[in-house]
Amino acid sequence: MVQAARILLFLAAVAVARAAEDFRAEFVVETTEGQQSFTVRVHPDWAPLGVDRFKELVEVCDAECVMLARHAEFWSCLPACRCSPAKFYDDTRFYRVLPKFVVQFGLSGDPETNALWRSKPIKDDPVTATNKPGTITFAKTSAPNSRTTQLFINTQNNARLDGMGFAPFGEIEGSGMDVVAKLYNCGEKPNQGEIQSRGNAAARDERLSCKVVRWPAVCYSVMRDSTG
Repeated sequence: MVQAARILLFLAAVAVARAAEDFRAEFVVETTEGQQSFTVRVHPDWAPLGVDRFKELVEVCDAECVMLARHAEFWSCLPACRCSPAKFYDDTRFYRVLPKFVVQFGLSGDPETNALWRSKPIKDDPVTATNKPGTITFAKTSAPNSRTTQLFINTQNNARLDGMGFAPFGEIEGSGMDVVAKLYNCGEKPNQGEIQSRGNAAARDERLSCKVVRWPAVCYSVMRDSTG
């Protein structure tokens, strides 16, 4: 019994340590200058519930993968690891591009998928980081616990959103915001309600629809302290 308790405590410690690790996820997108990418550095300590949802949307990994990752320098989708892409953000549209405010995306191109995720909101995280330029945050309504799949990238200092319960969970790395700035400026088209109900068909009806998010990364590069 004592040995079993020690094993359980060890596994719990591994889970806690992994949850606290930052990781990266790359998005390859279509811009006004062709296909480019930006990388999101995710901080689980900023908004752990939001991070859990984000991981649920971009990657599916089994328990063996979790254990292997503890002994590797990075996540990789090796056959032994049995990681597979969730692909929620594949072939989705940027439908709110406001250069002096935010860039928003995160509605599926499939109406049935949108309906499914609308029924699975997550609880709010406390706001521990500010909505400064380059941070990424889950969108929500004015109702509590209403986050689902929609994300926005802050393109300017939106600290006023902090008091409204918008909790950033990551930030765009390096020169990634230069890529974000090259996204087609579609304003607020297509209409979000239209995408919810009609999916990508709503975007195709627009003469100048926003560009497509094509291949979000499936695997995460775990952030390591280069000094340790």
